[in-house]
Amino acid sequence: MTEEPDRHLPRNVVVLSWVSFFQDAASEMLYPVLPIFISQVLGAPAGVVAIIEGVAEATAAVMKGASGRLADVRRRRPMIAAGYSLSGVAKPLIALAQGWPLVLVSRFLDRTGKGIRGAPRDALITDETPPSQRGRSFGFHRAADTAGAVVGPLLGLGAYHLLGERLRPLFLLAVIPAGISVGLIFLVRERPHLIPPPEHRPTMPWRELGASYWRVVSFLVAFAVINFSDALLLLRANELGFGVGATFVVYVLYNLVYATASYPAGVLSDRVPRRLVFAAGLVVFAVSYVGLGLARNGAMVWVLLPLYGLYTALTDGVGKAWVSDRMPADRSGSGMGTYQMLTGLGALVAGIWAGLSWGDDGRVPLVLSGCVAAALAVLCATGRVGRSPRVTGGAAT
Repeated sequence: MTEEPDRHLPRNVVVLSWVSFFQDAASEMLYPVLPIFISQVLGAPAGVVAIIEGVAEATAAVMKGASGRLADVRRRRPMIAAGYSLSGVAKPLIALAQGWPLVLVSRFLDRTGKGIRGAPRDALITDETPPSQRGRSFGFHRAADTAGAVVGPLLGLGAYHLLGERLRPLFLLAVIPAGISVGLIFLVRERPHLIPPPEHRPTMPWRELGASYWRVVSFLVAFAVINFSDALLLLRANELGFGVGATFVVYVLYNLVYATASYPAGVLSDRVPRRLVFAAGLVVFAVSYVGLGLARNGAMVWVLLPLYGLYTALTDGVGKAWVSDRMPADRSGSGMGTYQMLTGLGALVAGIWAGLSWGDDGRVPLVLSGCVAAALAVLCATGRVGRSPRVTGGAAT
């Protein structure tokens, strides 16, 4: 008999969702204009944008692997607080940049903070939520996080006009919502989790994660290798004629779709196999990338970037729930950290090859990635990724 799910989200899930809301508002005040700032104000080529974002994501990836391991043997709230604090401190450094290397330093510090906090936060959400409701919890968290990504660009656009269309002051204003985010972490009430004694801690915990876990993670890493930074999509919009104001607006539309669809996508993944929801997201990804690659003017950007938000909603929180279903209960930190580390390293590879092949307009990497994603969607939908027994009350396959 299926247990009737509790419709109330755990308190810590709600608090962490607000933490992510304010941090993402701070980050997304800046993200839409960062490629323009690097390429136009600092004079760096598109390849530098790709490399900066690739290094940034790889930094986060490596830190997630380490912090995930620590999250199994340490208290998680201090790690989460340290990660969000470091990201908040890093943002205003960009305002001082006279060349792209300082932007790289800032992004390195920001993503180091993300790496420190990501796995402990997601492990805490996993442990707080029964398997049959993890889609809801991760979907709600992603919805709140992305709601910040709707508010942030709107705040950035308003401040951009109020400050005489200057970009540098935006990087200083972002400290305010970042500070609120850090303050909210102290409302998290961490319950003790099982910490094995030192003599029982595996030296290589990834060996204990299981074949089912590794089948899913291997598939997600393969996708990460073709999923390059969204900064390049914004650069593509700029190449098709979008200025600063239009870039802010279309990015808000993208995040609005992402935020609106994330929670329903998570709920759906608790009722049907998560791989089917993820496969649907890959189809949307393929359409968006190929369409942006073939677009000849900015009109299609108004359709395809918001559509791209649906892809993210169908895969981001759902992917985390899918991985969490395959992890041993006492390895939630290591499992999340390893998954995020490997997909982050995949993002570095994606950023490097996409940046080197971008050329004048980015058509080749966009169309190529879209076609590969379509093939991966077929593998995912047909169950070639690997199946596992359904979790109680949920849909883990």
